[in-house]
Amino acid sequence: MTTRYDLPRDELAGVLDSEPRYRLDQVWDGLYTQLADPADITNLPKALRTRLDAELPTALTAVTESVSDRGDTVKFLWELEGGSRIETVLMLYADRATVCVSSQAGCAMACGFCATGQAGFTRHLTVGEIVEQVVRASQRARQLDRRVSNIVFMGMGEPMANLDAVWTATERFHGDLGLSARHITISTVGIVPGIRSLTDRALPVNLAVSLHAANDALRNELVPINKRYPIADLMDACEDYLDAKHRRVSFEWAMIDGVNDRDSDARELATLCRRLSPHAHVNLIPLNPTPGYPTTGTPLRRVEAFRDLLESHGANATVRRNRGTDIDAACGQLAAGQPVTLGRRR
Repeated sequence: MTTRYDLPRDELAGVLDSEPRYRLDQVWDGLYTQLADPADITNLPKALRTRLDAELPTALTAVTESVSDRGDTVKFLWELEGGSRIETVLMLYADRATVCVSSQAGCAMACGFCATGQAGFTRHLTVGEIVEQVVRASQRARQLDRRVSNIVFMGMGEPMANLDAVWTATERFHGDLGLSARHITISTVGIVPGIRSLTDRALPVNLAVSLHAANDALRNELVPINKRYPIADLMDACEDYLDAKHRRVSFEWAMIDGVNDRDSDARELATLCRRLSPHAHVNLIPLNPTPGYPTTGTPLRRVEAFRDLLESHGANATVRRNRGTDIDAACGQLAAGQPVTLGRRR
């Protein structure tokens, strides 16, 4: 089924081939500038609005909406065609409004501390399903007199495993929704061919790597894909991306009590960062609770000490404030209401 935001402009023109040529501009502007449903694009004839609603249905069916942080964090649960479910998170800050987007229903990367990975992989999302997440979140932000300014592919799924759809959606965000490429971040657990493919693509988006360990032995446990793409290969790819795009590379580090928060971990991580200095930045994220991973997050005092130790060794680091933990909207918690596998830590 072709949904509303699947079609590129030239294919939408085919849907409108019986209409005057200016209708294409009106419809495209209505969908991407006005963020309007066809029924609300008032400069279109009523008959055309009705036809577009029928021929180009929405991809996302709202299931629930959860709100936290006094309204500044909104998590949307959507159902897709076929019954799969995904989640999208809108986060409002004083200086920006960010949408955290899903790229897959579930995830095949099997990171044990992540609820999405615990739930397993269902399928890739289409371009339309990705784009519509941002449009719907942007509509919600507009109701709050805010405009979405940033997009992060840090929701459900591994973006590099669905890179063609992710990239086409990114081009749509940049070219049609008007977001700067520098305000779009694509994350990965370390799919090296994906990073190299991104290096050759035109837009200078930000790259975020879910690192979590700075030696192969520990990272093999925490992030199983490391067995295929070890840290040395990953760092080579990051270095080439930085050289090509001149954009900061972020390393995401979920702080796990007694696992990756030791002084030795900080020293190893700082060594990796210095290789990309001054363009590498570490985001320290106190591990968020998930049912399938009994190990707890590092206490905040130790997280801050770890940050200080990184900085003393020449690395740039920030402690990320958790948003939406109480509604399972924080980093690593998205599971779309699916049961996760309970058991021992990998």
